[in-house]
Amino acid sequence: MKPFAYLNPTSEKEAIGTLGTEHGTVAPLAGGQDLLARMKDYLAQPDRVVNVKNALDTTITSTPDGGMKIGAAMRIVDLAEHAEVAQRYPAVALAAVEVGTPQIRNQGTVGGNINQRPRCWYFRNEEFVCLKKGGSVCFSVSGENQFNAILGGGPSFIVHPSSLAVPFVAYNATFRLAGPKGERMVRAGDYFTLPSKNLQTENVLAPNELLTHVILPAPGAAKTGHYEVRYKASHDWPIAFATVVMSMNGDTISSARVVMGAVAPIPWRAEAAEAALVGKKITEETAAAAADAALKGARPMSRNAYKVQVARTAVKRAILRAGGLATV
Repeated sequence: MKPFAYLNPTSEKEAIGTLGTEHGTVAPLAGGQDLLARMKDYLAQPDRVVNVKNALDTTITSTPDGGMKIGAAMRIVDLAEHAEVAQRYPAVALAAVEVGTPQIRNQGTVGGNINQRPRCWYFRNEEFVCLKKGGSVCFSVSGENQFNAILGGGPSFIVHPSSLAVPFVAYNATFRLAGPKGERMVRAGDYFTLPSKNLQTENVLAPNELLTHVILPAPGAAKTGHYEVRYKASHDWPIAFATVVMSMNGDTISSARVVMGAVAPIPWRAEAAEAALVGKKITEETAAAAADAALKGARPMSRNAYKVQVARTAVKRAILRAGGLATV
């Protein structure tokens, strides 16, 4: 491992002052579940590692408009076990419970889960200099692509690894970013970037900025559903999952947000599925039609066509769960 300086700031302002102006030279450290693994595998070789656990907020507070403000340094286990989050934003709590193992949830943080790097085999293997690492080839195109993108891919076909990002986008959360010029607010749906626009990183966070808070708007009387599919119940990455948040006018859907995970380089908002839901009642037929619309533009690779049906099922069952209907 390359030698590095270790800094331990105790305030947000101090932490920001330690950051650099180029990606990769300085690495913020929270739970370390991603960063330390990448450093051991020579994928990250920062000059400085900045421990931000003592500098950033670890709590959840209420906002004046009835929403909630989540500190980026909050442990995932604390988010998963927060009674008010489970009551008001159930998809967030459900996604948090599904992250990793108990050990990972006790160590990992909200901000770390959102900002973790791709889990593509080629990106994680130091022997392959892929597009994400400055190379000229996405090896998944002609290689092992069982778990790569079926939507929004190209020229890199990673899938975004964050479990929490999907419900945050579905609930229309806002991310607070802090840097040397002050703070800026970015909608969760605008935070993540496609490889076609940004190959170097997966979001709009500048190298001298920190993600400090996730701000959830008041949930109102929305109906929420969340459904994940993975090979095994123990620690495993999802094959596909979905969060659905719907506002109702009586028993009719007046608006909807459908967001899929593990199928695209960003948390993928399925606007066609949302349009298919508006004005309808929550039924098996409505859910199936919306799920079909969500995957209409899918472009599977040579070995991951199965993900289309898996993702379709995840969307359908998330909708049914939101309506309190059986999903078996």
